[in-house]
Amino acid sequence: MNQKTSTSLQRVLTTLGHKEPDRVPLFLLVTMHGAKELSLSIKEYFSKAENVVEGQLRLRAKYRHDCIYNFFYAPLEVEAWGGEVIYCDDGPVNSGAPFIQNFQDIKNLEPPKVEESPCLGKVLKSAQMLKEKIGDDAPIIGVVMSPFSLPIMQMGFDKYIELMYERHDLFEYLMKVNEEFCVNWANAQLKAGATAICYFDPVSSTTISTRKMYLKTGFEIAKRTITRINGPTATHMASGCCLPIIEDLAQTGTAIVGVSCEEDLEDLKNKCKNKLTVLGNLNGIEMRHWSPAKAEEEVKKAISQAGIGGGFILSDNHGEIPWQVSDDLLMAISEAVHKWGQYPLHWVNDDK
Repeated sequence: MNQKTSTSLQRVLTTLGHKEPDRVPLFLLVTMHGAKELSLSIKEYFSKAENVVEGQLRLRAKYRHDCIYNFFYAPLEVEAWGGEVIYCDDGPVNSGAPFIQNFQDIKNLEPPKVEESPCLGKVLKSAQMLKEKIGDDAPIIGVVMSPFSLPIMQMGFDKYIELMYERHDLFEYLMKVNEEFCVNWANAQLKAGATAICYFDPVSSTTISTRKMYLKTGFEIAKRTITRINGPTATHMASGCCLPIIEDLAQTGTAIVGVSCEEDLEDLKNKCKNKLTVLGNLNGIEMRHWSPAKAEEEVKKAISQAGIGGGFILSDNHGEIPWQVSDDLLMAISEAVHKWGQYPLHWVNDDK
């Protein structure tokens, strides 16, 4: 029987308990779209906490979705370490040249002090402002890059793969430094007002790592790190596959897994049952070209595969909806969830 809920936070908590709320929760993980709402460039939008706060509040009111996403851009953490970030007019902010140029640089690394970093301070300020404005009406999602995945931006993919396999001593030191930063950064966001932390870990996905490699590296790192984070976490594979490691992910202490559109959603839901809540898995890249009718079809399909019994949050599969996805399309997704996501989902069995 579905549980009566009156706020987005209650709706999410009910589904996290693997029970059916009033409706399937919808997380539209929109970041850059706030700039559109405020008629600002992406660079100007992310320059002030106040802009992000206003953007997130407007987007949630507009699309009637169930979270506030206090995520600025992925290389924010690289920026905190003194690295370069590159802005563009119609896409996400990117990392510049890696700041670890050779393996010996790792020996001199120390984690940035969160309280002394201007770029991290903007995120903490926006978390605090958002909490003051919405209270417990909806979850505020903070973001960290996992210590295991952050080196892709710190040193580049090729050097990092070489480090993992050839320089175990320096790999372990880099993980130690990154874990310390990740924990401090996550807990600072929770203290400022975030409800939960999204732990982005694409390198742990089976798209990049084998399960054997994951169990020796990303798995152990996640267990150590997540245990020290003072709030609930969601592990997101950022489009990477994870079906072969679902049981392992459940042992890290995370509550939610962000899944790929390249894997069968029904299989994922069955394997996660009563262990993890599934977040996903609309294809954000293809979404750019969907019609409203196609959006409704994809929403209905996802709900039919994973919605019954709770434990499911509808979202995109990557953790950030592309700039090129139109407002009309996002509205169509929202309307489809409000139409087809009302519990109980009697129509699912009728369709089957």
